[in-house]
Amino acid sequence: MESRSGTPSSLPDRSAQVARALASAGIAGQVRELTASTRTAAEAAAALGCDIGAIANSLVFLAGDVPVLVLTSGRHKVDTEALAARWGRPALRRATPEQVREATGQAIGGVAPVGHPRRLPTVVDEALGDYPTVWAAAGTPRTVFPTTAGELLRVSGGLMLPVGP
Repeated sequence: MESRSGTPSSLPDRSAQVARALASAGIAGQVRELTASTRTAAEAAAALGCDIGAIANSLVFLAGDVPVLVLTSGRHKVDTEALAARWGRPALRRATPEQVREATGQAIGGVAPVGHPRRLPTVVDEALGDYPTVWAAAGTPRTVFPTTAGELLRVSGGLMLPVGP
């Protein structure tokens, strides 16, 4: 993996926002800019040389008209019906790319768990707890940062739930 750790001033604007949010939350993992794409969990795992399950996908759904964030392990898909029932939310439907950008300020393929205009209701997939280090996007399709399921839970103010069936 070819990468460089960046200070907020050397990173793309969106990633600099994420790096500042992480620092203010006391998250030690540094944002890294990779030469390879991390747009999908499979691409990110290949670029980082880790298990696909250690990739924390940041997915935006709408629960009614409310955007919500689901941080899921790359090893499985979200069962929207089961998750909505567990979470006590209306039916979840995938947000459009425009709705994702409006809710997070970031584009699909690079959505970070933090650095959004406002905090979104969030679920952290309990499967991420199976990995001592997980990798999350940092605002662009080529930036990531290392973290843990516990840190994701704390920084997002979210709820840990299973997101699969």
